[in-house]
Amino acid sequence: MKFNQKSTIVGLILLIVFFIQFFLKLEWTWLSNLQKEEMYKRWSGLALAVFITFQWMLTLSRVIKKYRQHAQTITLLHKWAGALSPLFFYVHSIGMGYGYLALLSYMFFANALLGYFNLDVIKSTSEGLFKVWMIAHVAFSIIITIVMFFHITMVFYYK
Repeated sequence: MKFNQKSTIVGLILLIVFFIQFFLKLEWTWLSNLQKEEMYKRWSGLALAVFITFQWMLTLSRVIKKYRQHAQTITLLHKWAGALSPLFFYVHSIGMGYGYLALLSYMFFANALLGYFNLDVIKSTSEGLFKVWMIAHVAFSIIITIVMFFHITMVFYYK
């Protein structure tokens, strides 16, 4: 197995475990209680927001010329951070939320799943498939980031 596929396997396992606990309503009481506390929600939300923002470093490393030399390293970090994304999400929230939070959650996990099946994993040399995959992954990322900032605004506006 190639190194780049290990992050996909780890990510899929964490994603499956998240959905198993979600659908079977399995939870750690201590974590559930923590997630009800305002300060915990804010700090874990900050950690999740930093994680999402960090994922944009890959784009910066590809578009800003002086950072291109680091693109390969950042790609590896991007894949592993994406693999661990269900864990980051779980620490912030055991559930998926309602309304726009459900949309944010579903898109977050759909984008993670899309990332797990990147072109290194599916072994495609098709330029058309690459373009569709990249457009979908970046479009989801943009929407997630916008809804994340909306969520942060709503949290601080209504509290």
